Amino acid sequence: MADALLIDCDPGIDDMIALLVACAGPELDLVGVSTVGGNAGLARTTRNARAVLALAGRADIPVAAGAARPLVRSSTGFGAHVHGEDGLGGIDLPTPPGGPDPRHGAAFLADSIRAASRPVTLVAIGPLTNIALLYATFPDAAARLARLVVMGGSVGTGNITRAAEFNIWWDPEAAHRVLTDPGVEVPTTQVTLDLTLRCTLPDAAVARLRAGGPVGARCADALDFYGRAYREQGSGDVTPVHDAIAVLAALRPELIRSRPARVLVDTTTGAERGATTVEAGRAGPVAVADDGDVPALLDEVVRRLSRLDR
Repeated sequence: MADALLIDCDPGIDDMIALLVACAGPELDLVGVSTVGGNAGLARTTRNARAVLALAGRADIPVAAGAARPLVRSSTGFGAHVHGEDGLGGIDLPTPPGGPDPRHGAAFLADSIRAASRPVTLVAIGPLTNIALLYATFPDAAARLARLVVMGGSVGTGNITRAAEFNIWWDPEAAHRVLTDPGVEVPTTQVTLDLTLRCTLPDAAVARLRAGGPVGARCADALDFYGRAYREQGSGDVTPVHDAIAVLAALRPELIRSRPARVLVDTTTGAERGATTVEAGRAGPVAVADDGDVPALLDEVVRRLSRLDR
């Protein structure tokens, strides 16, 4: 039996792609999803996660809503400029049956880890608020994780400010708790913008998805919106799939190149807020993944999404 996978997310178009990639991955068995505010408000990210799982034919996977806001300071905004007001570019998705799990996302993660009879990998592809709450409130459960994979931060420049990547910027205090001073020993991989910004789907790949079936067609519609948003904000003709690369770092770690480092998160209120400084070669809890086999990663994304339409 495959090891268990939990995903904490804020869907978000690239979160949608990541969830679908996880549903199509035989290496790890997706057993639960928690949501956090970020790319959209919490009610929308929770609805979106449930709708994406229903699209994949996996409405049986429980989804629990977690933190609506950062730990310390209120957020200054969501990701509507990239993901649309609804978080998924206005695409049509099925209405999932039932409702979300009633537990808070952090408690849901803790209960899921404790209940697992096999190793658990947690992939965090949104702001790290729920993970910080897990570490602070349920350290016994967090310490049982086989590994944590985080999409966030950068060695170079940011994507929401000059210095900061969105997920870290949205809640730097939570990121500090998870990446700099976790308080529990969890093998952690941080997948940074330095890699994910290079993982942009070409037009031919999006066209292949559109022709594949209903899942691929909805992915293509969402990715079209995503690509237009990047062009309109002056980022060029790119369609990166940030969060899917973090999921693949869990499913196919041999495609990712990482190095041990100490990661410092700027929690001040100035222009550098949310920036991550990577002190390579220093003892720390994190392996920083800023390189990988980009063509193989992109091929995996398209191949796994296409599998859902067979």
